[in-house]
Amino acid sequence: MKKELYFGIAIMAMILIGVAIAMPAPSEMTDGHLGLLMLSLVVVAIMLGFPTAFTLMGMGVIFTYFAYDGNIQKTLDLMVQSTYKVMTNDVLISVPLFVFMGYLVERANLIEKLFKSLHLAMARLPGALGVATLVTCAIFATATGIVGAVVTLMGLLAMPSMLKAGYDTKMAAGAITAGGCLGILIPPSVLLIVYGATAGVSVVQLYAGALFPGLMLTSMYIAYIIIRAKINPKCAPPLSEEERRVPLSPVLDSLKRTYGSSRAVSALVNGLKGRREGNLTGGQVAGQLFVAMIPAIFAAFILGLVYSSLTAPKEAAFDTSGLVSFGSGYESSGSSNYDFGLEEPAGAETTEAAAAPAVEEPVAKEAAAEAESTPAPTTFWIWLMAIVAVLGYYYSRLSFERLEVFKMLLTSFFPLAILIGAVLGSIVMGLATPSEAAALGAFGGLLLAAGYRQLSFPVLRESAFLTSKTTAMVCWLFVGSSIFSAAFALLGGQELVETWVLSLGLTPIEFLLLSQVIIFLLGWPLEWTEIIVIFMPIFIPLLPYFDVDPLFFGLLVALNLQTAFLSPPVAMAAFYLKGVSPPGVTLNQIFMGMIPFMFIQIFAMFVLYVFPQIGMWLPSVLYR
Repeated sequence: MKKELYFGIAIMAMILIGVAIAMPAPSEMTDGHLGLLMLSLVVVAIMLGFPTAFTLMGMGVIFTYFAYDGNIQKTLDLMVQSTYKVMTNDVLISVPLFVFMGYLVERANLIEKLFKSLHLAMARLPGALGVATLVTCAIFATATGIVGAVVTLMGLLAMPSMLKAGYDTKMAAGAITAGGCLGILIPPSVLLIVYGATAGVSVVQLYAGALFPGLMLTSMYIAYIIIRAKINPKCAPPLSEEERRVPLSPVLDSLKRTYGSSRAVSALVNGLKGRREGNLTGGQVAGQLFVAMIPAIFAAFILGLVYSSLTAPKEAAFDTSGLVSFGSGYESSGSSNYDFGLEEPAGAETTEAAAAPAVEEPVAKEAAAEAESTPAPTTFWIWLMAIVAVLGYYYSRLSFERLEVFKMLLTSFFPLAILIGAVLGSIVMGLATPSEAAALGAFGGLLLAAGYRQLSFPVLRESAFLTSKTTAMVCWLFVGSSIFSAAFALLGGQELVETWVLSLGLTPIEFLLLSQVIIFLLGWPLEWTEIIVIFMPIFIPLLPYFDVDPLFFGLLVALNLQTAFLSPPVAMAAFYLKGVSPPGVTLNQIFMGMIPFMFIQIFAMFVLYVFPQIGMWLPSVLYR
């Protein structure tokens, strides 16, 4: 037997002895105390390295056997019922599809192009490399939701570039680890799927609620990098002219030499109708001009849609169709579709013949008036002028180098943005369920990998294997959690916890603070999956007593667990980064770089609590 196993058994035996001494006398001991003993043993076993899912199942079966007084048949029945309940959970279908999408996007080699194009596009900002790192991490985290993959890949791409540019090691490490953890919160987060399935909260509403807090946190990170680089340029030096230089394509290089102008649009227009050097054709110039005009075309398309919706004929305030039908039906006696069960009085035909035109004429006039187009509000014209002014400034400053950077963004940023927008948009707008949107995302990941010529059998095989591995872990965790939660409730542990918490007389604020502190501390030794599946079933039943919305609580938990990922001494993101960092980077430097971002996350939690509408506004508008 291995020494580690001896050590684990010895620790658990010491806990059992300590609990036996500290617990009430046998005459006072209840099944609820056995439930608390089971919970403590599970936590210690997981911390000692035992497999989480099978530890939950094993402890659940053993203590269920005690709860049923040794009835093996009832114990096995509970196991089967708990497992079947997990198997019939439709929400979990989206987990393998989202994970598969993430692995495909990771292997499409989009991230290197995305990082390079973003740091060139943001070259004029203070701390440009740090900002580009955070934006790349946010986009990649949104596409994958896998913290280890984002931190590892960005550590390989961004860390050497930032250190070579003279960035402070702590700032570089903090930006990569903080950005990599954004996938915990920003949809489509696997954590939110697991929380929704555990707490019985709509995953669609969780995604809508997490959107703005995720953007808020990302904006806070970026603002911190920019402000710190502005105050102390030595920690984040600006890019040199050589690093900002962008090689031009043959078409743009030829036009620049021909017209000697740095303004891309005027040179492209002149090249289209004027002289051209060498073998340059009008079609090539027109293609480049079309690429340059894409922002204007897109803006015109969106503004056209908004204008048509604002000026579309409005429906009548009340249903006039019934009145018209009523009049015409009465006018032709015997053909009416309305049978009110009343006999027509004598002389009704004469009266109706005179009255029908009187009814129909004002109704027709009102319907015609309602059918007229509504003029667009003043706000629309203000936005139109502002957008035109921005586009005018953009095109007046558009150089050939900037156009080349825009083309790089078109091939790296926009395909990924369209995929993410299609997946999240279809979920948030109610066009598809999370499972259907996940299937769309997986298919989009296949198209991206194929479009970038990275789709091959080894890539598919590895992505499918990793997806199966991750999905099996999540599903077995759910099975173990279901058996454990059933045993805990059967023993009365949940009732004992509720009685104790309610006896403290906590206010809602105190309860939220206590729960979040406990979750934060649990985030050091435990993974988020273990915290969600073990402890959320304990916290969720307490929420109605304190009038806390489970949706809002889930957003706080996601932010909190993201904070725990950046909290020394057991921050998993730090170890991911350390494994791929250059030899000179120490673990202490990574920890020190993470601390400012950890405090930013704590501040974001405070802001979300003070202004809950940041997370609750969008779900309330769309679904409630």
